[in-house]
Amino acid sequence: MKINWGILKFLVITSLIVFMFGFSKQRNEVRKITKIDIEFKDENRLFITENTVNKLLIQNKDSVTTIGKETLDLNKMEKRLLENPMIKNADVYVTVDGVLGAKVLQRNPIARIEGNPSFYLDEDGKNMPLSTIHSARVPIITGISVNQYAEVTELVKKITNDEFMKEYVVGLDVTTEGDVFLRIRKNHFKVLFGKSIDIENKFQKFKAFYKLTKKDSLLDNYSLINLKFKDQVVATKRESNGG
Repeated sequence: MKINWGILKFLVITSLIVFMFGFSKQRNEVRKITKIDIEFKDENRLFITENTVNKLLIQNKDSVTTIGKETLDLNKMEKRLLENPMIKNADVYVTVDGVLGAKVLQRNPIARIEGNPSFYLDEDGKNMPLSTIHSARVPIITGISVNQYAEVTELVKKITNDEFMKEYVVGLDVTTEGDVFLRIRKNHFKVLFGKSIDIENKFQKFKAFYKLTKKDSLLDNYSLINLKFKDQVVATKRESNGG
């Protein structure tokens, strides 16, 4: 019988490739993790420590070097990270040279809601606990109920993205009817903003009024600035204590 050397050569090479792949895969799996590399996507404000993320990754292991790559369940690791109330998103991976990596995106608080207990409101309009390692400098909200989160979140985000409003607005008081009062830095008057509608127009009205009255040193003459009326600002003067 004539031997087909071409087919035989192909089978030998294929078998060798399969063997080498399996051998390499087996060696790779029994390797130990050499270190953990954690990357925070926003390092300016850390609401969770690197040590906490480490513990969530390795659980009860004494050391990262005791973990074999074959025992890793990256999906479970990501799930544990996402269960932490400070983390919005996480990507866990392992490199060929044994580095266990985690890219962590923290939740972003945009306001602090006063209550018992107090907590943050994040950019998605969700409850976020306070951090023990970092305090966010954000407006303080009082009187808000859960069904008002979405509407007030939209307003706070627009305040945050407006340099003038961000500088001067230090807090929001929300009524049961949904009207919002703004508390202004270093001034004794309040601003009745109303509902979170026609936001940009109300911003412009308040800026114009503030700049004009500040220029004429009249700010302290008012107790309430009402922005609810269309195309006008209604200002209530402070009552005089004099006779």
